[in-house]
Amino acid sequence: MGEGRSRGPTPLLVVGDALLDRDISGRAERLAPDAPVPVVGHARRDARPGGAALAAYLAAADGRDVTLVTALGADEASDTLRELLRDRVRLVEIPLRGQLSCKTRLMADGRPLLRLDDGDGRAGGATEAARAAVAAARAVLVADYGRGTADALRDALTRRAARVLVVWDPHPAGGPPVRGTCLATPAASEARRFAAAHTDTNADTGTPLDTRTDTDTNADTGTGTPLDTRTDTDTDTGTGTDTGTDTGTDTDTGTGTEAPSGAAGRPIDDRPRNGERPRNSRRSRNGERPADAGRPATDAGRPATDAGRPATAPPHEPRGRLGEAAHDARVLLRAWDVTSVVVTLGEHGALLSHGETPLLVPAPWRAQGDPCGAGDRFAVTAAGMLADGALPEDAVRGAVDAATRYVSDGGAHALIHDDALATRPGVTADGDAEDDALDMARRVRAAGGTVVAAGGCFDLLHAGHVELLQAARRVGDCLLVCVNSDASVRRRKGGGRPVVPAADRVRVLRALECVDAVAVFDEDTPERLLDELRPHVWAKGGDYALSDLPEAALLESWGGQVVLLPYLDGRSSTRLVERAARPPATTSRGGHPDATADRLTR
Repeated sequence: MGEGRSRGPTPLLVVGDALLDRDISGRAERLAPDAPVPVVGHARRDARPGGAALAAYLAAADGRDVTLVTALGADEASDTLRELLRDRVRLVEIPLRGQLSCKTRLMADGRPLLRLDDGDGRAGGATEAARAAVAAARAVLVADYGRGTADALRDALTRRAARVLVVWDPHPAGGPPVRGTCLATPAASEARRFAAAHTDTNADTGTPLDTRTDTDTNADTGTGTPLDTRTDTDTDTGTGTDTGTDTGTDTDTGTGTEAPSGAAGRPIDDRPRNGERPRNSRRSRNGERPADAGRPATDAGRPATDAGRPATAPPHEPRGRLGEAAHDARVLLRAWDVTSVVVTLGEHGALLSHGETPLLVPAPWRAQGDPCGAGDRFAVTAAGMLADGALPEDAVRGAVDAATRYVSDGGAHALIHDDALATRPGVTADGDAEDDALDMARRVRAAGGTVVAAGGCFDLLHAGHVELLQAARRVGDCLLVCVNSDASVRRRKGGGRPVVPAADRVRVLRALECVDAVAVFDEDTPERLLDELRPHVWAKGGDYALSDLPEAALLESWGGQVVLLPYLDGRSSTRLVERAARPPATTSRGGHPDATADRLTR
């Protein structure tokens, strides 16, 4: 389905409605004397691309050659957006009737207080240059925000979808994906509405598909971040769970209000919780992985009815959400005549359907932070990976991971001040683990938290390892695990080790709730890696003596501390390997295996 392939990332054409997002950010330390409203002081004003422009910006930050076809005018907001995209994205403009939509968030201590919307411009029609850009595209991402750009180029997009990959992020105010689209990426709330347009009742329940109504106010500005975060939500007056005041991306916030800018194919449904815990981006103090990598698919806390349920009914259980998403995806596959549909499900991840049994891709952790733009991060990653030859399953997994990390790193607000965040679409389980750990250490230190590190081979993960790591995590605010590379393990333990390769050991360790990040070192000792991470605490099992730890002096050089923690006696990877190599245990006279033969000793 392609027309040749060059080295490096495949160039991407983004087609859709550009927006301009502004943030006025400051601290709120008192209430105004004339009204019970917070006074925001020390304000900083920033502007960034929104909508399809943010999707293009992120794709360019990934190192792709990006062309953006969008509607821009002669107004001040359009000029600002052109400047933000200059030298990053190749622009192909079509006429804009009216002023470019601009969404301004007033932020206090990282949380949105209100949003002001200006401009209601719409695309005026296609140009020959725009049609030529579509005809020449090798891969297309349509970031539709219901302002007419995709509709103006629908014929050209339909022709191109028969030849190359097209990923389409639909909007309730826009048209459906064109026939031949490879992947459509509605949020759960949007999928409900789109499916309702093609069927009168839910075949599974016999009740109306959705009776909820959006309230266009963001009642939940608290702690949970959706991955689904479109910038443009004021045109969304449907009946799904997309809710939220625009907070800079169209983020379904799960409270009856849609948030602002950007979501070409967002991952994870409603409820942005913006109370980011600065000490680490992957875990809260009680060990829970922080903040939503996306919104819950239901409008938790909304008084409206849901498919006939009384207003006091609790939100959907996960089984109900998954069932609805699977049903809606099947309906949309037939109605839209697309290859695949991925429905984003908030904290439950994303559901990919080709028409049969769907694939659920859970979010890797619950990400705290600003969800603004996470939907764009999802769509751009999915489109880019598919364009580079990935399978849809791998592309969706990468997109969920990328959007989760994007929220953890601070979202679009952080993007303004740290382009490095944009250049890292998200490290997957097979990605650069050391960069992941370094970023974690930097963030926790900057927030005044305590960085704890522990190390070892972790060849066969056993209860002793888990006990040590759980204890180490309780010492501080994040736990970074330093793991010997395969070559390092061989030098220490011989040619038959490791039994488990480094990539798999990293993946297993990352799956532990107590572990925040993992890094691999190739040397015989972790001193070089520790010098880069500079943890406050280096934790080792109590079977070591301080004299056995050459890294102790290194820790002391920056004021760090080596600590010994209790360990479970008799647990050892080496002994497990030896035990596995023994012949089957003999049976004692009592009919039970000889316990002595199987006893593990240190």
